[in-house]
Amino acid sequence: MKPRVLYTAFDLVPSPKGASIHITYFVRGLIAAGFDVTLITAGDPSLPDCELYYGATLLRVPWADDAHFLRRAVAFGAYVLEHIAQQPAYDVVHVRSIWSGFPLAQVKSEYGFKLLYEVNGLPSIEMKYHYPGLVGSQNNDDGDTVARPSLLDKLKEQEIATLHAADAIVTPSQVTAAYITSLRVAADKITVIPNGFDEEQFGKSDEWPNEHEQSPMPVILYVGTLADWQGLDVLLHALALVAAERPCQLRIVGRGRKRQRKLLLKQARKLGVEENVVLETAVAHSAIPAVIAQADVCVAPLGYNDRNVVQGCCPLKILEYMAVGKPIVAANLPVVRELVCPDSEALLFTPDDPVSLAQQIIAVLDHPELARKLGQQAAARAWREFTWSLAQARLLAVYEALGVRSLS
Repeated sequence: MKPRVLYTAFDLVPSPKGASIHITYFVRGLIAAGFDVTLITAGDPSLPDCELYYGATLLRVPWADDAHFLRRAVAFGAYVLEHIAQQPAYDVVHVRSIWSGFPLAQVKSEYGFKLLYEVNGLPSIEMKYHYPGLVGSQNNDDGDTVARPSLLDKLKEQEIATLHAADAIVTPSQVTAAYITSLRVAADKITVIPNGFDEEQFGKSDEWPNEHEQSPMPVILYVGTLADWQGLDVLLHALALVAAERPCQLRIVGRGRKRQRKLLLKQARKLGVEENVVLETAVAHSAIPAVIAQADVCVAPLGYNDRNVVQGCCPLKILEYMAVGKPIVAANLPVVRELVCPDSEALLFTPDDPVSLAQQIIAVLDHPELARKLGQQAAARAWREFTWSLAQARLLAVYEALGVRSLS
């Protein structure tokens, strides 16, 4: 009999979001290895409640038209618990968040499954960026707006309890692993598995347009969400400095809330660079390589904040820029230095400093040979170290260490 895996994710699948891409490749790896996988995700009115997804049974929590995030998250956890009660014979339950992970940790011994906690983001750190109104805020002694502690403290308690209850933990960043161990979680049950890219999808360079097929001027590209921790405000200020010296276009391709899009456009107008900014909605992930191929320089302007520095992350955008072989300018943060070597594989700038960011962008645009070398060396590392095939193999090794082996 095939080993049975329940994979739970309070995310929409499929979608252009990085979480969906990550989930998809982990599911595909488990299915290819011979596991019987059930995937439970968030619901959506445009998608069926049940379907076959790359060989896995995908169950979506029935859609409830409720704008309140916490109620939807709690309902997701309740749905997963009910499913476990009806289908108790799982060998591994693989969770991506506390929304299902915390309640499952309470019944783990009752049902006898191994609990694998995949830590990509922690609500106690990220929620104040996504839902400032829900978390609430107050001013500290310096006059800065900070989240009220009560809800975040409760979420952190649940995260710590789930981390300690887990039989194994996977995370995409060494920074995240260090944060987890700071919570007195045993380091030997944590495995770092960086994100990746699809070799087949990113290997079709003959199908991509050239850099200037859409724009006659140099294109600075940002691909990703419009979340507040991404540093897009700093990027717009840097754009104003670059545009003062040379014609250029900033192309932002990504998913964001209406509030975030309006704020970016307002800021661009205020800085006088509205004509230099093209703000596009997210595209299908299969179209990303061609989007990147049209850029002259690709940026990851991550801000210096607790999400990036304390919690950590593994920016998918950087790996995909690398895979296409484009020169990269990114914030000089530990999570970035895990992926690229400064000066040889990317130019790094001082986080939150638009002058430093502008200087590095101009350096790439003014020195084509430097740009070419940065792109080539980054691509060589990406294809050597950061593919989804490698990530899938590392995940299977974690399953095997739990005593759950595939049949292939």
